[in-house]
Amino acid sequence: MRPESRPSLVRIEDLVVEYASERYTVRPLDGFELDAPPGQLIALLGPSGSGKTTLLSILSGMIPATSGSVVVDGIDVLSLSGTELEDYRRHTIGIVFQGFNLIPSLSARENVAAPLLVAGVRRKEALARADVLLAEIGLEERADHMPKHLSGGQQQRVAVARGLVGDPKVLLADEPTANLDHISAEAVVQLLRSLRDRGRTIIISTHDDRLLPAMDQVVYMTPEHEAATTAQGQLMLVPGEVLFRQDAKSDYIYDIVEGTVDIVREFSDGTETVIADRSAGAYVGELGPLLGFPRSAQVRARTHVTLQPLTIAEYNERHENPVEAERRAAGSAGDAAIDLSDSDHAVDDQDVIDLEHQQAETIRTAVDGDEESDEATVD
Repeated sequence: MRPESRPSLVRIEDLVVEYASERYTVRPLDGFELDAPPGQLIALLGPSGSGKTTLLSILSGMIPATSGSVVVDGIDVLSLSGTELEDYRRHTIGIVFQGFNLIPSLSARENVAAPLLVAGVRRKEALARADVLLAEIGLEERADHMPKHLSGGQQQRVAVARGLVGDPKVLLADEPTANLDHISAEAVVQLLRSLRDRGRTIIISTHDDRLLPAMDQVVYMTPEHEAATTAQGQLMLVPGEVLFRQDAKSDYIYDIVEGTVDIVREFSDGTETVIADRSAGAYVGELGPLLGFPRSAQVRARTHVTLQPLTIAEYNERHENPVEAERRAAGSAGDAAIDLSDSDHAVDDQDVIDLEHQQAETIRTAVDGDEESDEATVD
């Protein structure tokens, strides 16, 4: 790890992103913090749905946040709008897309120059800048090739060059090695490390922990889950009392010794509905601790209830006991199994960062058009 004594280039404090999905509230980021000085290669590590792409989209100014603070190179990103936001995207932040997002009808050179042409930069100047960047990533000999004639690794390097065309201080890369073989992935990581060494801060999202030794800082988007390990005595609830709430941290699995509980789904508008119930002889809340997911529903006592909290080890031991298994099979005959997994919460990050392609033909006109004027710009 590099020393972090330098002032922050990217500083995120208490960031919350919240939205409704299928009527219930999803919080991909909840109190997120990040401190990134210049010249660091930072990995956001986590599975799909953990908020990686959401965070990159916030940093790029593409989507708003619910609350918190995001400051990049002294700029309050969450307060930007209009021309200030456009200037920020063009000059402070560079973006590298997971799917490359190269324009099929443009050459590598034209793809790199495209953001400058769209911004109204003179054609000659934009293409000259593209040539410099293609040489920097070792693809000058492929400058006139269309994307379909480039390998996956070459396309990703062109995408990196395009992200650098505005000479940004911060480069954001969404899963930059996800679609690459190990040889191409190594070349891309080496390129990112070399760009880091020139003072840029580079933030990448990834689910591949093989990349971590090459990083200066690793941010775990899904905190390590620590299920309960201490045995507990029985717990008694009165009617209406809540055992645990939706989205709470999962700790124990509960054996219902006596009584009935309701499984309640809470919605973002403050309403709720009972989706199932469980009675004596059944377990409740088992998949949260087993999978490391937050609670996917509230559990509330319908009657007077007695429960035995179980650790994962205790739960597994009961399942391996044939007498216990036979007793439960008899007691729960005919009951429908309730899946309390967090599948309803497994909201994949949507790649809300999207390159505007509709001006491709206009760009091509600027590149290949009337050679009499090197001053041509794209409106």
